[in-house]
Amino acid sequence: MADREIVIMGPPGAGKGTQSERIASSFDVDHVTTGGVLRENKDMETEYGSPREYMEAGELVPDSVVNEIVSKALAEIDADDDLAGYVLDGYPRTISQAEYLDTIATIDVVLYLEVSRETLVERLTGRRTCEDCGRNYHVDFDPPAEAGVCDDCGGDVVQREDDREEVVTTRIEEYEQKTTPVVEHYDGEGLLVNVDGEGSPDEVWATVRETVAAEV
Repeated sequence: MADREIVIMGPPGAGKGTQSERIASSFDVDHVTTGGVLRENKDMETEYGSPREYMEAGELVPDSVVNEIVSKALAEIDADDDLAGYVLDGYPRTISQAEYLDTIATIDVVLYLEVSRETLVERLTGRRTCEDCGRNYHVDFDPPAEAGVCDDCGGDVVQREDDREEVVTTRIEEYEQKTTPVVEHYDGEGLLVNVDGEGSPDEVWATVRETVAAEV
């Protein structure tokens, strides 16, 4: 079993990816994302079908399939002597996923990045992405040197459809509806630690690092 089993939660735009990468680097754990394991195992056959079948149909991959694939990923980490554990980013998202995770892991701490809706909307609607190489920018915090032009490849830097305000607001609302029971679940287990995610990445990291070091 992995020595360090960490979950990081928070709405879209809270900074989970950034903090997860820092946790992975500082604590010798693997950064596991739902999207990543689904892409890596899109052709994996489960009792309920493969992720590819649902993706190509434009449907959400059901919990039963996600659970099985995450379980496989965690088992591989357990078998890797070079890794001390993992940080789960984007899983669990539903109460059924959380209950399943309880059966296959012993979570040390669940970090919840608290960020106001106003800040989330500002962060997400300000994101820009290069159409050619995929590099991300932000109009306020990290703009390209020349507006609309990628620093790396010269491609067009645009706003993605899912970063438009009306889409962002819907994503945040859907996240809250699905994930509030998960937050309550871990709070009841005494595993939840709320982290102020309003500051800069470095400011948030100072709290995250201290919390993880104390819990694992």
